[in-house]
Amino acid sequence: MEVIGRIKKIEPTKEYGTNGFKKRELVIVTEDQYPQFILIEFVQDKCALLDAMQEGQNVKVAFDLRGREWINPQGEAKYFNSLNGWKVELLQANTPPPMAPPAAFEEAASPFEDSNEPDDLPF
Repeated sequence: MEVIGRIKKIEPTKEYGTNGFKKRELVIVTEDQYPQFILIEFVQDKCALLDAMQEGQNVKVAFDLRGREWINPQGEAKYFNSLNGWKVELLQANTPPPMAPPAAFEEAASPFEDSNEPDDLPF
């Protein structure tokens, strides 16, 4: 799956536990009629993909949708989803297309002019 948007926030890489598990979070804002704030996680070696990125840049992010089940102490099942990023592509800034040069002004003939009659006006 992919999402296109502007980078709102890039979190620093965080390590969890004694195994050296690393995670980094990225927030993308879509440019839809109703903008969405999408949190995408990058884990382990994929954290480095965000090193060259900056807030405000337009990007396309490829990710996998992950889901998991957790049973709480009361025995109830809870479900969680996460978006795991694996590719970030920098897009060019949205620039308006160059404007065409204005057409050359052509003097139109007046409907009141008659080329056969002399101009007898004093001005």
